[in-house]
Amino acid sequence: MKVADMHCDTLAELWYTHWEGAVPSELIKNNLHIDLEKMQKGDYLLQNFAVFVNLDRKLDPLESALYQIDIFYQEMAKNSDIIRPVKAYADIEKNQKDGIISGVLSVEEGAVCKGRPEFLRILYQLGVRMMTLTWNHENELAYPNNVPTDASTVFPCGSETTMGLKEKGYLFIEEMERLGMVIDVSHLSDAGFYQILQNTKRPFAASHSNARSLCRHCRNLSDDMIQKLGNRGGVIGLNYCGSFLEEGADDQNCKSTVSRMAEHARHITNLGGMECLGLGSDFDGISHNLEMKDCSMLPLLEASLKKAGFLTSDIEKIFYRNVLNLYKEVWK
Repeated sequence: MKVADMHCDTLAELWYTHWEGAVPSELIKNNLHIDLEKMQKGDYLLQNFAVFVNLDRKLDPLESALYQIDIFYQEMAKNSDIIRPVKAYADIEKNQKDGIISGVLSVEEGAVCKGRPEFLRILYQLGVRMMTLTWNHENELAYPNNVPTDASTVFPCGSETTMGLKEKGYLFIEEMERLGMVIDVSHLSDAGFYQILQNTKRPFAASHSNARSLCRHCRNLSDDMIQKLGNRGGVIGLNYCGSFLEEGADDQNCKSTVSRMAEHARHITNLGGMECLGLGSDFDGISHNLEMKDCSMLPLLEASLKKAGFLTSDIEKIFYRNVLNLYKEVWK
């Protein structure tokens, strides 16, 4: 079964080995969740590589993003017989015809643009085709779903229902729609989600989020959000992180199992339709208690979905068709 994954943090992990002065890790083979050898075993068609910037590190966000984008293109050039970058939907079609995996750049943390639409346009020219407005910190664009006054950081996790997009956030979503860049609402506050819904026309994504009614983590989507995102034609990427799948005493006690993923998949598709769900592994941004220990093990999820009653045609939609249809609709 072909795989299109909307989110991983592998680029940041590769960059950290450069930045910390260690022997640089490479995409072809490493000890991470994702490398090219594992992707080939997993029958990957497409992988979104997030340019993830953690503002806690107190580094220049744009500079950090550019370092990661440089690593992305270096790795694409070194391994062009296996994977190639894409900037248009026709590039995906050509790669698929040639038996080549497609690599897509996305950004996780809108602060990399420093509130300047000029930088957003430059990132688009560099190949970025999807961006979250926030990660876990307030920035120039919006507020995240990370309420600092809430005593519980895991279950239940407080949702931000008042503070959403800032003035520049509205400017950015307008420009992203004009460019043909997918707006990604994962990490964004509840208020921001509904403001995007009200102020955009195109489908958008939650690249790595699950169902909040099954797991009360603020990073997951409420039933109403799932329905409305599905009605818009958007796609939710199923997140493999244990703390987004089941509730436990803390993150370390939450297990990531394919049976639990199938439960979230059924709930999300019952609410939003079979076309609203894709994959958003969050690989290399998650750890501990993973039944699917790396990207070579996607057949485990396929088998679990079949056991849960999903048809082969349904699983194809979840594994890759819905994501491809979103990109075909939004990209220019």
